[in-house]
Amino acid sequence: MEGCQKTGCSIEDSPKNPQDPLDASIKDSLNKIKNKLIVMSGKGGVGKTSVSVNLAIALANKGFKVGLMDVDLHGPDIPRMLGFKDMINLNQNQKLNPLSYSENLKAVSIESFTADKDNAIIWRGPIKHSTIRQFIGNVEWGELDYLIIDSPPGTGDEPLTVAQMIPDAKAIIVTTPQEVSLADVRKSISFCKTLSMEILGLIENMSGFTCPHCGEKLELFGSGGGERTAKKAEINFLGRIPFDQNVVACGDSGTSIQEKHKDSQVTGAFLSIADIISEIKQETKQETKNRRPNTMKFAIPLANGKLTAHFGHCQEFALIEVEENIIKKKEILVPPPHEPGVLPKWLHEQNVNVIIAGGMGNKAQVLFNEQNIKVVTGAPPLEPEELINSYLNNALVTGNNLCDH
Repeated sequence: MEGCQKTGCSIEDSPKNPQDPLDASIKDSLNKIKNKLIVMSGKGGVGKTSVSVNLAIALANKGFKVGLMDVDLHGPDIPRMLGFKDMINLNQNQKLNPLSYSENLKAVSIESFTADKDNAIIWRGPIKHSTIRQFIGNVEWGELDYLIIDSPPGTGDEPLTVAQMIPDAKAIIVTTPQEVSLADVRKSISFCKTLSMEILGLIENMSGFTCPHCGEKLELFGSGGGERTAKKAEINFLGRIPFDQNVVACGDSGTSIQEKHKDSQVTGAFLSIADIISEIKQETKQETKNRRPNTMKFAIPLANGKLTAHFGHCQEFALIEVEENIIKKKEILVPPPHEPGVLPKWLHEQNVNVIIAGGMGNKAQVLFNEQNIKVVTGAPPLEPEELINSYLNNALVTGNNLCDH
């Protein structure tokens, strides 16, 4: 795109080879980040980006090193909310320097690559996937306590790419108390469960308004719906953020309400949620590390004894059983004729837990996840045993999803 070329930086349009050096750079970047949090919402207009920005500021003000990554590629608002006007440039290592808001907070957004901020981003899935890869691997994030990822509303390409690329990312779901918003939030919860993404918790935004003149509290969008939804879904309720006109004014002017109105209810709410998040992190860190079950069964589509990119049309599958991270049994099976939904159901009947593939379309991934089969895409064309041992040792390098249509 033209704006990126003017800065000397490139956001590339085409998928890369699975052996691309960017894969190693992505792995290196993620290894330096302790906690990855994706902020999601089922619908627009619930203040998701405002929550992302203010949560990042609250954690940074508590002394944590925080990165803020804007993957809302069609509606990037983070630079304006943080008051960024500069464009992103390259450092001496030929990596992108994130823009600094403070000593502890830096951010990256597609808007910081464009000279004309009003230009529309008209991209399809593969370009979005490539851009998010570069936001992780080609950005000099350094050591971070938290990477907060602001995603667009809904359950489309961007959150799906993050879920696949950052398997230990945890979701924070934002809603208002309004029932129409809560209905869409339940879809976000379903999305996370389908993709086996841990939900850190739910935040209820715009939760009540206190009149600045008489002090009366008004429930503009209802009350308590977020907490009830969290309780029913058995996920953490992180807290309520009250409606405050100053949030809008500060966001529009690129200033922080937490700095300009330090004694406001909103500032107190974000600091409280930041405390809760840091405490949850300590409680779940070891659980997340040890999440892998003792017994697993892998499926790998083969061609000439190695993984094939043509998942849906392969002639045979290697089914490999693993116990205590040791390969115990291998069998080669011929799959049934390829039709939508047949292979996920068939592999579920074979008690498969994980499928490693070169590429797979979004619909097929959803069908596999509905059968409780984890999907790993972008794997290189290696022999099954080598792929599985790399996976078990957290050393499997994956590249672009070579989508099989």
